Amino acid sequence: MSDPRPNVRPERVPLGTAEPEYDLWQPLDPDQAGVFTGLSADERSYRDRARAFVQDEVRPIIDDYWNRADYPVHLIPRLGELDLLRDGIEVPGFPEQSLLAACLVTMELSRGDGSIGTVGGVQGGLALRSIAMHGSEEQRAKYLEPMARGTLPGSFALTEPTHGSDSVSLETRAVSDGDDFVISGHKKWIGNGSIGGVTITWARGDDGQVQGFIVPQDTPGYRATTIEGKLSLRAIWQALIEYDGVRVGPELKLPGARSFRDTSSVLQATRLGVAWAGLGHATAVYETAVAYAKQRVQFGRPLAASSIVQNRLAEMLSQLTALQTLLVQLTRVEAAGELTGPSASLGKYTSTRTARAMAANARDLLGGNGILLQNRVARHFADIEALHTYEGTETVQALILGREITGLSAFA
Repeated sequence: MSDPRPNVRPERVPLGTAEPEYDLWQPLDPDQAGVFTGLSADERSYRDRARAFVQDEVRPIIDDYWNRADYPVHLIPRLGELDLLRDGIEVPGFPEQSLLAACLVTMELSRGDGSIGTVGGVQGGLALRSIAMHGSEEQRAKYLEPMARGTLPGSFALTEPTHGSDSVSLETRAVSDGDDFVISGHKKWIGNGSIGGVTITWARGDDGQVQGFIVPQDTPGYRATTIEGKLSLRAIWQALIEYDGVRVGPELKLPGARSFRDTSSVLQATRLGVAWAGLGHATAVYETAVAYAKQRVQFGRPLAASSIVQNRLAEMLSQLTALQTLLVQLTRVEAAGELTGPSASLGKYTSTRTARAMAANARDLLGGNGILLQNRVARHFADIEALHTYEGTETVQALILGREITGLSAFA
């Protein structure tokens, strides 16, 4: 059929209706208080190596893995190859790594993605540390190096389906049978618990005290199901584990893990790392908000030219700077061996609350684009929710601080 308007030329697509691509991943190195100016060469090297890994190897793939709730397990040995898994733990054959260097690695990995940051927290911060702190010489010699290299995945099984915040009340049992131990019970939310490797399992022994065991995941009776339907940390698999008469020999019992106090020593050592992970998320959403505000044009000018947007960015920078200052100071205290449990709780409490608030601000500043995976903020926004909960919810951290402030315990 002929065009009824033969003398009218088809209209072209109006200029300005196509949206540009935004570059939202460039590091800004915000450090208004200069807290990172005194980094040693080694500390800068670890930070820069973790950042390069994120930019070159995480950035191109993470949205797809997160969207599919798939786990880029090939990155675990790569993290080990780059020496980004140890969380400051001494392992024969590896160079010394300061606590601040380890924290900077955690920050940079989480700045890239919460799931990748969690890989380091689980593999090094929890599983590797449990063996380093409470294992025998033989266990350390056997497990530390392959776990640090990422060739042996590790997980940390404490939380149970009916015991989250009250993990001290765990009910999984390890009953003596001759020289062996037979483990029965359930664990939930166990990162790396269903990918092979070993699971550091916490269970009550015959004396009623909490003890630790190294459980190979191919042991008969160990059944792990990957939890589906998560809306947070979607690029790492976490498991629901059933221990159905899992038998382990005496060589797999951690001799230094005799009570829940020993379990808590591992958690306290990693709580500061969780706070640094929150700083990584906070840094990511701040960088994204600044980049977007400069590139997004509305009402004939960049968003960044608006006074209210500048005010919001200033608020975010203030929050970020305060968090940086707190965590660097707490890390110095920890390096001196003087960090208390309440101080560690203060770091975690402040960090995830701050990251949460900054993510909400950044999400809103991006408008409708803030809910798109490709624009970075939404993924961090969701992942911070998990970080805010694990290793002690905000309420638990507040009760620890409240007990420190008042001298009175509000725990049941």
